[in-house]
Amino acid sequence: MTILKTRTSRRTFLQATGAAGAAAGAAHLGGLTTAGEAQAAAAKGDGKTVVTKSICAQCPARCGIDVHTTDGRVHGIYGNPDHPISNGKLCPKGPLGLYVLYDPDRVKGPMKRTNPAKGRNEDPKFVPVSWDEALNTVAARLNTLREKNEAHRFALLFGRGWGASEVGVPINSFAALYGSPNVGIGHSSLCSDGSVLAKQCTDGNASYNSYDYRNANYLLMFGANFLEAFRPYNNNMQVWGYIRGDKAPKTRVTAVDVHMNQTLAAADRGLMVKPGTDGALALAIAHVILTEGLWERSFVGDFADGVNQFKSGQAVEPGAFREKWVHGLVDWWNAELKDRTPRWAAGVTTLAERDIVATAREFGSTRPAIALFERGAHNHSNGVYNGMAIHTLNALVGSLYSEGGLAYQMGPAYGDMPVKEDEFKDALSKPTQPRIDLKGHADGYPLAKNMIQEIPKNHLAGKPYKLDTVMFYMTNPVFSAPNATEWERMMKETFVIDTSPFPSETSMYADLILPDHTYLERLQDAPTYPFQGFPLAQLRTPAVKPLYDTKYFGDTLIEIGKRIKAPMAGYYKAIDNTENIIRHLAKGFEKQPGDNGVNSFESWKEKGVWYRKPYHWRQVRGDFFEWDGKAYAKAMSPEEVKAKLLKTPSGKFEIRSSYLEKNAAYVTRHFGMPAEKVGYPQWVEPRHTGGGDLHFITPKNALHAEGRSANMPHAIALMQPAAGGQRQTLMEMHPDTARARGIRDGDTVKVSTDLGSITAVVRVTQLTRPDTVVLPFEHGHWAHGRWAKGRGSFVDSIVGNQSDRISGMASYYTAKVKVERA
Repeated sequence: MTILKTRTSRRTFLQATGAAGAAAGAAHLGGLTTAGEAQAAAAKGDGKTVVTKSICAQCPARCGIDVHTTDGRVHGIYGNPDHPISNGKLCPKGPLGLYVLYDPDRVKGPMKRTNPAKGRNEDPKFVPVSWDEALNTVAARLNTLREKNEAHRFALLFGRGWGASEVGVPINSFAALYGSPNVGIGHSSLCSDGSVLAKQCTDGNASYNSYDYRNANYLLMFGANFLEAFRPYNNNMQVWGYIRGDKAPKTRVTAVDVHMNQTLAAADRGLMVKPGTDGALALAIAHVILTEGLWERSFVGDFADGVNQFKSGQAVEPGAFREKWVHGLVDWWNAELKDRTPRWAAGVTTLAERDIVATAREFGSTRPAIALFERGAHNHSNGVYNGMAIHTLNALVGSLYSEGGLAYQMGPAYGDMPVKEDEFKDALSKPTQPRIDLKGHADGYPLAKNMIQEIPKNHLAGKPYKLDTVMFYMTNPVFSAPNATEWERMMKETFVIDTSPFPSETSMYADLILPDHTYLERLQDAPTYPFQGFPLAQLRTPAVKPLYDTKYFGDTLIEIGKRIKAPMAGYYKAIDNTENIIRHLAKGFEKQPGDNGVNSFESWKEKGVWYRKPYHWRQVRGDFFEWDGKAYAKAMSPEEVKAKLLKTPSGKFEIRSSYLEKNAAYVTRHFGMPAEKVGYPQWVEPRHTGGGDLHFITPKNALHAEGRSANMPHAIALMQPAAGGQRQTLMEMHPDTARARGIRDGDTVKVSTDLGSITAVVRVTQLTRPDTVVLPFEHGHWAHGRWAKGRGSFVDSIVGNQSDRISGMASYYTAKVKVERA
């Protein structure tokens, strides 16, 4: 059998966990328990409803939630009205947390594999084990590796990180103390590293932006589906209602994407761009802003004589322009931008020249304005250069750190830990081998933050070595990584530890399962994802006691740490548990109480959130100011701006990036451009994988809940509203494209690349470009629960593993496919 393959395997699976009767925890979800079981459970309580302040985990937004529990059963999840992100509201995913908690297919306790053979059709033959046995098994393997001086052969890979009580202390300290360079390799190279590197190259901040949408008068969005799949989705919908309704003047919006989605449909202008050419569009917009004199002179600077010398096709005399807060503008113009006209961009992007000019004039003449981008723009081999071109538009119109512009997120005022990890290091704590993903290595991606998608390829080749033991936390790369099936081959050769509370493709290859709590059972801190800049930290508090024999991942790792035969065991014994971590974090609030009065662990737990407004810095017409407690009245020196805001060597926004110029030899080798040009935002043709003739785009949508919504019936029913996909996602295909292939609406088609093929059901629609097919990433699971299994298409099995050579960002949208009737 395989997990949940049949009714018989379902029964056997529950028996293996020793919790066959525990499925009654799902009584609130219709049809999952009998009426008698539900009545018996309710009879045990007093009927009083308890409201617990917590944090949603259906996406990275981290909205505050009020969890309603009666008689020990959660029956409602609502937005916390006192939380700055949720403001009493939730997106459609928020209430579906009930499915997460009461999922009948949850793993009920630690289990070990008894069948050494691994494969999709192999029965793992899991049997239940105690937590002591499970933790001792892991510690024994890690101790053996350390004793053999092979600590590097242990890897801990994680997906969504939330806070200090899981990543900040347990994972990061394990990385510092155990001795493996592969502890704490995150999934950001599958998510947003292209964005991060583009910002680091230009303004020196290796982070995501915070945005002041409410005060912006123009939004120019590249590949960021603001109303469907861009964080924080819930608050985005709230602010949209204001900026497009009550605000005067109404914020104007231009949205750029490859198909018609909710954001393009609601925008003033929707531009369906050719995949991978967003950077060309941004360059042409910059060209118009300069040739028509629309740049913000108070921030950018001006010509010494006040006469605009930016003329299409003509170079500008060096020294003629006096830069203020930008570096390399004229050099950029002469080397790249003077020839990037709207007519040129129209040929590259297939957009109408008039639309490019109109967009440029609107964006360049409307203050304040924001240009933002996400995976749609940087999910290609030219992703960082696309991102740099787009982000430079913000500098040209003076939006950095301005009201109605964009900035960077401040961190919370956390307290210190009870002990310092440096005091518990030994001779083996410092890694002696490169990382398995070759991040930072000359043979790999030296500028990348991480390269999780390279791990199976490198392991299988033994380059630089083979892994022995791999632990997974909140990531399922067998399903979600490019060329996903390569992970299956790797896992056949390694000892796999999975920590998911749900069955998954990864758990089918696991040798040991150490199931985590669900988010409604956790005590966990979570600083905000970039929001409005001011510091904000939430606390996730258990709404119910754990339903099953599970353990919060942070505590699991701490318990393993206590069992390592090294000084690091003393560190984890002093840390003790994650509640102790959180209590020490909260001590920082004593000196800096939140605006809502939070000044302790107890008040943090009561309110669910700590925050302190306003954001500390503001740029006003080219001058920078710091908040003095009453107003933005403290003028900042150039040195202070460099240290706190524009963190580049020049202390300015570097249109000519010194970060890239320092690595010119590497960039030149992979992109083929002259070394003197590597630092500029520029047009680079994207490289495509797959060998087909149609671009293959696999976006997330509004009901994508961190990979869990495929097993949520309500989410499945609302999965693809624009194209009509419900019980399965539909592949959007333009009528002209379908007609040329003899394909009709509703046909099943074969979608192929050089890696293999999948099938999909076609929705013939003008919602997409003729050269592009769109099949949302969500379905195609073969081991994710009863509702997910056997539904839709496993898209990442045919997407090649190609990455941006600068950021290491996986190029999910770079594949080209062949489509024919099945």
